[in-house]
Amino acid sequence: MQLDLLNQLRAQVPLVVNYANYVTPNFVANGLNALGASPIMTSEVDEADDLVKITNTVVINLGTINHYETDLVWQLCTSAVKYHKPIVLDPVAVGATAYRLDIAQKLLQDFPIAVIRGNVGEIAALAQVDWATKGIDAGTGDADPAAIAKACATRYHNVVALSGITDYITDGQQLFKVGNQTPLLPLTVGSGDLLSSIIGAFVGITDNYYEAAQVGCAVLACTGEIAAQPLHSHEGGTFAARLLDKLTIVDKEDILEILK
Repeated sequence: MQLDLLNQLRAQVPLVVNYANYVTPNFVANGLNALGASPIMTSEVDEADDLVKITNTVVINLGTINHYETDLVWQLCTSAVKYHKPIVLDPVAVGATAYRLDIAQKLLQDFPIAVIRGNVGEIAALAQVDWATKGIDAGTGDADPAAIAKACATRYHNVVALSGITDYITDGQQLFKVGNQTPLLPLTVGSGDLLSSIIGAFVGITDNYYEAAQVGCAVLACTGEIAAQPLHSHEGGTFAARLLDKLTIVDKEDILEILK
């Protein structure tokens, strides 16, 4: 794992353009800023091309996608192709409604998505694997998460980061697992959105998207463990603040010390 990318990120301060879930843009922006990246959110189609021209990465989060903003999403992705900027897709709750699934599949058909980041239910829906999902929850099923992630990556010819108790990162052939976790991380609404954008920040500074996704998952999972160490299971609000604090100072050595 190329954990030196963390130092590289802080030196380069990559700009990350986010089409954000309107539930979580503040948390995501603060998390990216704490880590050392430069976040910007947009909801205006007329500025999309200008923003993508100067960005390092485009992150598309489908958490609150609607028909009023599909033109914006398509313009962001079209401009990303035009300027050779990578795209990260977060298919929030894509297994919950036909509308979300249709949007995600069209994006994956029309654009070269570099990385898909989702929970097991979301990745299973894209891979067309049977899985019971409910809203943003991971849901339940019998299939192997590693096999689901590989099937999705193979289907769409990209990198998949399937996050959960264990994170599975794959390009369809290789598989890397991150076993760090704290129960407080999934209790924090927006932690998955933040992970997608953190992966986006690393994708913006290297052509090796498989390595970028590994580092993004390791950084958030390990920092979450560090932030949770003195806390109890009911202190989710305190955890969210501590997570931002720790993202500011976490370094390669901290991660290597606890990385599973």
